[in-house]
Amino acid sequence: MLDVYTVKLIKSQYTRYFWGSMITTINQQTQKENEKISRIIDRVIRQVFGDEATRLIYRYLESNYSVRRDEIAEKIDLFAKGLEDFLRSGAYVIERKILEDICSSYGLLRRIELEKLRDSDFASQVKFLVRKA
Repeated sequence: MLDVYTVKLIKSQYTRYFWGSMITTINQQTQKENEKISRIIDRVIRQVFGDEATRLIYRYLESNYSVRRDEIAEKIDLFAKGLEDFLRSGAYVIERKILEDICSSYGLLRRIELEKLRDSDFASQVKFLVRKA
C-alpha cells in the first residue's frame, strides 16, 4: 500500500509529464503551421518575382527588419511592415495573393471568414486564418 506522500509525488510527476507533453504537442503543431505559412509566402513571392528578386526581398527584410525567411510566420507583423516598405503600394497585391493561397490550403470556408476581416491589415488576417486552422 502506498502512503499519502508517495501518491502525491506520483500524481505530481504524472501531472508534470502530462502538461509537458501537451505543451510539446502544441509547440510542434505551432511549428508545423508556421512552416506551412512560410512555405506559402515563399512560393507566392517566388512565383511573382522569381528567385533573384526574392533573394533581394529576403535580404532587405533580414537587414532592415531582422526577419529571416524561416521566421516570417512568427514575425508576420514585421514581415508585413517590411514588405509594405519595400514594395509600397505593390505589397497589397502580393498580400492578397498570399491570403488567397492560405485560404485555398485550408479550404474555401476560410475565404468566407476572411471576407469578414476585409478592413483588417494583412498580418491580422494571417493570424486569424492560422487560429481558425
